[in-house]
Amino acid sequence: MTEYILYWLAAANGIAFGLMVADKRHAEAGVRRISESTLLGWSWLGGAIGTYAASRLVRHKTRKQPFATKMIMLCAAEIVLLGLWAFDLIDPIVVATLAYLPPPA
Repeated sequence: MTEYILYWLAAANGIAFGLMVADKRHAEAGVRRISESTLLGWSWLGGAIGTYAASRLVRHKTRKQPFATKMIMLCAAEIVLLGLWAFDLIDPIVVATLAYLPPPA
């Protein structure tokens, strides 16, 4: 299961990175752009680090608010979750959270 998560994160970050770079090129060429909801959607699906890296590399959407704020927040959340997962701390948090849920009817 772990390797599939890593594959997904690598793919999502690669796609998000590519979409940000493509959107920058589209903006420079004056052609139809990739929507912000698509860019943030890929960030939400695990590509936040790729989105953030591309924004810094090609200097795209760094001043556009609230997009930049959402992108940074998603990137920070992804880094925190990856850190918790790397140190095997996420399972106890999930189990403790599920303990507070009411039992199914």
